[in-house]
Amino acid sequence: MPDLNGRAATSDTSIFFNCPFDEAYKSLFEALVFATFDCGYVPRCALEVDDAGQVRIEKILAIIRGCRLGVHDISRTEPDPVNALPRFNMPFELGLFVGAARFGGRDQRRKVCLILDRERYRFQKFISDIAGQDIAAHQDDPEQAIKALRSWLSALPARGALPGGTAIIRRYQLFRAQLPSILARVPLEPAEMTFADYANHVSEWLLAQPRRATR
Repeated sequence: MPDLNGRAATSDTSIFFNCPFDEAYKSLFEALVFATFDCGYVPRCALEVDDAGQVRIEKILAIIRGCRLGVHDISRTEPDPVNALPRFNMPFELGLFVGAARFGGRDQRRKVCLILDRERYRFQKFISDIAGQDIAAHQDDPEQAIKALRSWLSALPARGALPGGTAIIRRYQLFRAQLPSILARVPLEPAEMTFADYANHVSEWLLAQPRRATR
């Protein structure tokens, strides 16, 4: 998936997203994807490849290998209503990412991650071993998630000036307001929109806006 300037994504510009992909998390995920593109990076996740012949864990490992940056949301700790058990996919994939950074080769040891939760210190009750990592709270609010992501990226080695969190949120609100008409022109039903569809619409919309910083 290319960045906003049409360049192929590199390890340094790719961000691995490890988060829930269900309806309850959709508003947060879509906000984070938008903010990622708006900051000049490329979001990657397990949804990007639709290959029934590829084992899921191999797909995830390949994406982790290709991303220096990772965003891991560990907020989903409640038992699921069907099986009365919590989901461990997110902590597991976080462990894979941290393990790659600790035990991998020179390129893998450059990995940096942001950990998101609803409340900043809630993790101490269920996964205290991650103390010392960058952890931010989104409070189940897409705007707070955007600000957390932008603040984290701003602390990384500079690739150019980043738009402010408020500016990203304003553009995101405008994009959301226009998205129904964008999909109607395709035409594409909102329920049929895949991750690739959404990512393409975000990047195309941002490219069409008058303000684009050079990175």
